[in-house]
Amino acid sequence: MPKILSDVAEMMRDIDFCMLSTMASDGAIASRPMSNNRDVEYDGDSWFYTTEDAGMVDDIQANPQVGLTYAGSAGLAGMLGKSGAFIHVRGEGSLVRDRAQIEAHWVEALERWYPQGIDTPGIVMIRVEAARIHYWDGEDEGEVTL
Repeated sequence: MPKILSDVAEMMRDIDFCMLSTMASDGAIASRPMSNNRDVEYDGDSWFYTTEDAGMVDDIQANPQVGLTYAGSAGLAGMLGKSGAFIHVRGEGSLVRDRAQIEAHWVEALERWYPQGIDTPGIVMIRVEAARIHYWDGEDEGEVTL
């Protein structure tokens, strides 16, 4: 039976990091690890923190098409030879500079990278609005289109 968005959200619940891929100015695909900060009440939008001087900010401003790749652990099922969940999100990235949004997604653990918290100079969020999600869990695969 095909999965729906809430099923994919459940698959993503325990996956903290993904690879965010953008198109660089030279045409190359640039990828870097990003944390969702356990903000995984997934509704099709992913939220990440960075700063204005990060290359991905320029990439998204020039071409908002992005990809997110998640690989989850199989947990106890791995002992039975089952693979973890693999999820790829194709979507549109946008930059969010609204202080209320930055504060709404903030978690204390982010202070490791942003010691001044939401007052860190140049802090910005990247919002990725999913258009299509492809999933595979070793037994089932499919797509969810939003």
